[in-house]
Amino acid sequence: MSEGSTSRLGFIGLGKMGLPMAHNLAAARFALCVFDKSPEALRSFEGLSVRICASPREVAQHSDIVFTMLPESKHVREVLLGTDGAIENLATGALVVDMSTGDPQDTVELAAELATCGIGFMDAPVCRSPREAVTGDLLILVGGTAANLARARPAFEAMGEQIFHVGDVGSGLRLKLVNNYLSMVQMVVAAEGLMFAAKLGIDRQMAFELFSKTPAGKGQMLTNYPRKVLRGDVSPDFPLSMGLKDLSLALKLGASEGAPLPLGAAARELYALAKPWGRGQEDCTAMLLLLEDIAQVEHHPVPPDSATT
Repeated sequence: MSEGSTSRLGFIGLGKMGLPMAHNLAAARFALCVFDKSPEALRSFEGLSVRICASPREVAQHSDIVFTMLPESKHVREVLLGTDGAIENLATGALVVDMSTGDPQDTVELAAELATCGIGFMDAPVCRSPREAVTGDLLILVGGTAANLARARPAFEAMGEQIFHVGDVGSGLRLKLVNNYLSMVQMVVAAEGLMFAAKLGIDRQMAFELFSKTPAGKGQMLTNYPRKVLRGDVSPDFPLSMGLKDLSLALKLGASEGAPLPLGAAARELYALAKPWGRGQEDCTAMLLLLEDIAQVEHHPVPPDSATT
């Protein structure tokens, strides 16, 4: 696949994720050059058909498409526009693909600045872990034009299992941040639940076995939500009013035992809003509609079955 590609690729940022991603491009036999501040990371390409560069500027000299994978937006700006930056050698018509997880507004502004120089830009952050970076099974969330995606697709296919074209520049990052928001908040919810059970003297294996068999542990997003609210059904299997009652009882129990449950306390405030917003007797999954009411977000149509299985 990639051997037929005429695009020369550059990769800047060889950290825990970037290093295996770049190695997958090398294994796919792209014309590749790399740069990182770490000599050790660069040494891992010795003996391969890869050009090891001394600066972002040198990378740009030998690249039609430059990929960046760096900690923050400020680092992306620095390697592109700073001293010895790639901008000094990027030709008109070149493409920059930032695969970092940064600030969407900074990304949109950077894309606009590069556009004034005739340089294309896409954001393409990734989901999953360093394990999938090694195996080439990342999920890639792309923000940019269809034409630029077509240019970068062969490289993406060497690094990822699935490519999601989310929309315009910045949209890939926006979806990535929503995904990570869910992940990080659920990390705390899981910790609260396991701690709460332990504080009550419940055997951890027993608690874990229960959670593994219920939406509490499996996650509402892929269990009750597709079956109920995402299909337009808010008839009460378990109404929001009962959710408020049970959550209040759980918080009372937690307080009596000295168990800190801050997310539960915040959630209770939302459940308490269901009645005044006229949704108290709707299914608990109607929490989605309640939040959309408050945020003045249009209620979206039922997704296709493929998205709700």
